[in-house]
Amino acid sequence: MKISASLVITGLFVFHFTCSSGQVAKHTDTVDLEHLKFTVEAAPEWSDLLKRDSGWFGADGIYTMRLDGVRCKPAKPDGRILFLFSDSMIGEIKDHTMTPGYKMIHNSVAILNGNKPAGDQMHFYWDKDKEGKPESVFIPKTPKTQSTDYYWLGDGFVNQELGNNIYIFGYRVRNVSTGPFGFREVGTSLIKIPGGNEPPFPNQQQMDAPVFVSENTGDSGTFGSGIYVNTKKAGAPKPDGFIYVYGVRGMAKQLMVARALPADFEHFDKWTYWTGSEWVSDINKVGDVTKDVSDELSLTALPDGRYALIFQVDGMSTSVGMRIGATPYGPFGPIIKLWDCKPDLLKSTYLVYNAKAHPSLSTPGELIISYNINSTEFIKDLNADPNLYRPRFIRVKFQ
Repeated sequence: MKISASLVITGLFVFHFTCSSGQVAKHTDTVDLEHLKFTVEAAPEWSDLLKRDSGWFGADGIYTMRLDGVRCKPAKPDGRILFLFSDSMIGEIKDHTMTPGYKMIHNSVAILNGNKPAGDQMHFYWDKDKEGKPESVFIPKTPKTQSTDYYWLGDGFVNQELGNNIYIFGYRVRNVSTGPFGFREVGTSLIKIPGGNEPPFPNQQQMDAPVFVSENTGDSGTFGSGIYVNTKKAGAPKPDGFIYVYGVRGMAKQLMVARALPADFEHFDKWTYWTGSEWVSDINKVGDVTKDVSDELSLTALPDGRYALIFQVDGMSTSVGMRIGATPYGPFGPIIKLWDCKPDLLKSTYLVYNAKAHPSLSTPGELIISYNINSTEFIKDLNADPNLYRPRFIRVKFQ
């Protein structure tokens, strides 16, 4: 006899199962994608970690990874966590004012020793140009690069199957006009850092990545917005051996999913793309699994077997959102709003964007989530509030 039943796991989440002849089997079309019990609070200790007055004093972006390659579990007290930042401010702040000589570079990195937000254990890195001034860690040098291109960084991971190389997606960006949004993405690169290389990564390698999607409508998108390493070595609870790479395209911020085996990660001809019903090798057939996400995001396994897709709703709204997924590639449920960022918008020129989760910074039973703060009048507002431009953090606790 075939029946339907609901089962509560540890009092936290509700799953729906189909039972037949005493066998219990989970089906993605019956997983509860709407209900989740949690509380949310600010995480000021992590926000304060990035409030600095000397050297590095601001950035956006922010992805994190354990350097031992474990992806799905909190860092250990003796571990190391790599932080990736995009546009970064380098200089000095005195008397709550940026002193002359500050410079914005397009990316920087940091390493946190341990798993606590301890300022004396956080070390920031950038490169230097020929004149000894601050310079980006990653500068485009691929065959398709033009001289004025620069990188914003996507997600990255440590590939334990390929000598612990670090792979990071770099979005090639080109300025096309003046103003706060006078730029466009023109391509994607895969940056490879050989295992054991230390910042500012002098042995880095770069390759053009054919994962940039252009549409006849004028919309475009690319992969690298988020990565989920679904392997046993990475600590995934239900490993299938694949690296899942997420992309976003179009004004509706539609989510795309690709995957590859760790050993094949540099071989894009071996990547496959989810159409919504099957995996195919043709990137032009990739489907949209959900929408209203942000250009940077994350996917994290929940304790009950579901997955949390974390993002800024509609890319640049004031809401940090979550969709629950039945698998790493969906289906995904409706938006669950986690946090209202409006209290951070002290001026009409301020904006928030690109929320994502950081399992390496979290403790069991919680997720630490960041979102970025910026301004449409960047230098003017930084002169008045030089610590404005840095990520803020919240903590989601699962009940």
